[in-house]
Amino acid sequence: MKKNSLRTVFIWSLIVALGGFLFGFDTAVISGVEKQIQELFSLSSFMHGFTIASALIGTVTGALIAGRPADRFGRRPVLVIIALMYLVSAVGCAVANNVTSLIIFRFIGGIGVGGSSVVAPMYISEISPAYIRGRMTALFQFNVIFGILMAYVSNYLLRSVGAEPWRWMLGIEGVPAFIYSVLLFIIPESPRYLIKIGQITSARLVLEKIIKSSVDQQVEEIRMSLEKLSESTNRLFSKRYFKPVSIAFLVAMFNQFSGINAILYYAPRIFELSGLNFADSLFQSILIGITNGIFTIVGMILIDRAGRKILLIAGSIGMSVCLALVARTFYTQDFGGFVLLIYLLVYIMFFAFSTGAVIWVLIAEIFPNNIRGKGQSLGSFTHWFFAALVTFTFPVVIKEIDSGAGHTFMFFSIMMIVQAIVVWKYFPETKRRTLEELGQNL
Repeated sequence: MKKNSLRTVFIWSLIVALGGFLFGFDTAVISGVEKQIQELFSLSSFMHGFTIASALIGTVTGALIAGRPADRFGRRPVLVIIALMYLVSAVGCAVANNVTSLIIFRFIGGIGVGGSSVVAPMYISEISPAYIRGRMTALFQFNVIFGILMAYVSNYLLRSVGAEPWRWMLGIEGVPAFIYSVLLFIIPESPRYLIKIGQITSARLVLEKIIKSSVDQQVEEIRMSLEKLSESTNRLFSKRYFKPVSIAFLVAMFNQFSGINAILYYAPRIFELSGLNFADSLFQSILIGITNGIFTIVGMILIDRAGRKILLIAGSIGMSVCLALVARTFYTQDFGGFVLLIYLLVYIMFFAFSTGAVIWVLIAEIFPNNIRGKGQSLGSFTHWFFAALVTFTFPVVIKEIDSGAGHTFMFFSIMMIVQAIVVWKYFPETKRRTLEELGQNL
């Protein structure tokens, strides 16, 4: 691939991956406002958990429904709708005058997050050559992390703005949402989708910008793959697709049983449990975001070299040890110095280069062209279902159950050992294999 072709793939991938930035920002921004909202609207523990999880309920919905329209109408139109949902959600949350309207607009934003997690990795995987597909698709996860970091920084800077700073914290997301909606008109439609609907000439024009040579061969491979798959069932839950379905379910489930969303959503509160004040808690959350970003880049560098499988196994073992140490800290209530911060930062290091970098890449790779939209929806739906479950129950468990925080982090630790074993025994290695090859073999 010539440099200008690589640059083209990178630019298109980066634009689409900005949906990941909004995904991350929307996911983490609530951590700086959740306590203010609870106090302002006098929410019980149950209603507090439901209000915070409302975006995740929307995310589950978005993940469930986004694959079908992406397969029917194309990847780009659906991405534009997702960008507009982010914009409406940000403005609506900023002006919400009661908890009901806040929940509704957070729900709308959640639909955008869920849809983005389906369509953006799918698009990037379909425009990227096999040897850089991992890195390009991992741009989505990097932007998720960057969005999380910017949410922490934004929360810290806006913590004292106006009488109700939480409105500014939630509303500022409208700026990148507007930029994203404009930039999406620069990118073309996915060539694999264009071939699927019979627009061979348009697909060839896109591929000429991506790979320059062997365009006819690539078109024919994609067309033959789709033709062969058209003779088989398009039902996702059939015996033929058991392995990719089970892999997508497992990698998404274990991603959330790592405890990552509990930590990202409630990082300030976790640090406050150790005795820090609110401002210091927000600042330490920024350190988590920086660490997450740095080691996501490490994962991007390694994913096409070491492979997906070894990253998942190494990260799972490291996370398990760190989570066990966090659990021990809460059991003993020994918060001296920066011990909790150190454990969580090392945990984030292992998460970022392993399951954080791999999840969206792997889900986007393992399904054949004819059911990729449905498969991506399944993986994203599973991810967000368990994210909603963890986010909803975490504040209740740590408040209502003795040693609840310790028990929760120990559960996450055990789940990471289980993940390491499952990946080692069951997952395939997908690096440097074309989507058509993977679709046929799996």
